[in-house]
Amino acid sequence: MFPCWNKLSFKSAAVANFLSLASQRALTPSRACSPGKSFNIPPSAEFEARVSGIPTMAKLPYRESADGLDAAFVGVPIDTGTSNRPGARFGPRQIRVESALLRAYNSGTNAAPYESLVVADIGDVNVNLYDLKDSLRRIREAYRKILATGCIPLTMGGDHTITYPILQSIAEKHGPVGLIHVDAHTDTSDVVLGEKFSHATTFRRCLEEGLLSPRNVVQIGMRGTGYSADAYEWNRIKGFRVIPAEECWHKSLAPLMLQIRDKMGSTPVYLSFDIDALDPGFAPGTGTPEIAGLTPAQAVEIIRGCRRMKLVGCDLVEVSPPYDTTGNTALLAANLLFEMLCVLPKVKYY
Repeated sequence: MFPCWNKLSFKSAAVANFLSLASQRALTPSRACSPGKSFNIPPSAEFEARVSGIPTMAKLPYRESADGLDAAFVGVPIDTGTSNRPGARFGPRQIRVESALLRAYNSGTNAAPYESLVVADIGDVNVNLYDLKDSLRRIREAYRKILATGCIPLTMGGDHTITYPILQSIAEKHGPVGLIHVDAHTDTSDVVLGEKFSHATTFRRCLEEGLLSPRNVVQIGMRGTGYSADAYEWNRIKGFRVIPAEECWHKSLAPLMLQIRDKMGSTPVYLSFDIDALDPGFAPGTGTPEIAGLTPAQAVEIIRGCRRMKLVGCDLVEVSPPYDTTGNTALLAANLLFEMLCVLPKVKYY
């Protein structure tokens, strides 16, 4: 179960007892996998130093493909769709580094994802940093392969352009999906500087192609200065529910998420979370920061509120390590990705 632990020279009787108990627990029927599968449980920092080893998401095993996995962490390291500060191409790498602090269980919800799902880090999509349209093609093809295995992707961006080809692949499998989009910006511009594809146009392109069920699109955390007096008019006309940051200030978002869960029903849902939804006081390492944003606690409430929805994929985008001098933005992103894992269908709760 934890082969590296058996090699430690300082293993005491207490450690040996723990390993014995851990092995017994892992073999109980409630934790058994179907034939041919075994759970990937990250090593505990009680027995393996966090700073050791090659960084993978949550120190999970690295796999070449999604075959045999229920869920997989995937990196998409591009920032060629950004309109302001670059650096999101380094997001997946830094999120993996900071994720070494994660532990196996969710103390707030008692979720035990690694006892429920077979999870691994399957590395990064091989993007083309010189050609955004070619990168979109590469992402789309990569996600078709991931989804063909039945695996649910948990994506580390990368800028928000990446969600467009991911949703193209998702919709091929599931049809038009509901969307919970957490962001400071709606990302529904039509053309920016003459270009149809960027992180500012993602969800307009998705709607145009029929990838979304517009009455099941909710956008949370929108704020900042705009290009018109009503920056959200187009979205509302199309049927999106837009919840500006001002409607989130000074309150819990758990009641809102109950409403959204009822609205989504049995519709397949995709969760797309831009780290700039959070106030830059909490998450400064991003490309297009806006003041007066959400708090980390509200971010956690949003994600935990997705439990019991039919989630078919999630992403966390726009972490820019060059502007993240403390590493806290990437650490926050790693924790939010773990929260996403915990609300996937079939996750066990104690």
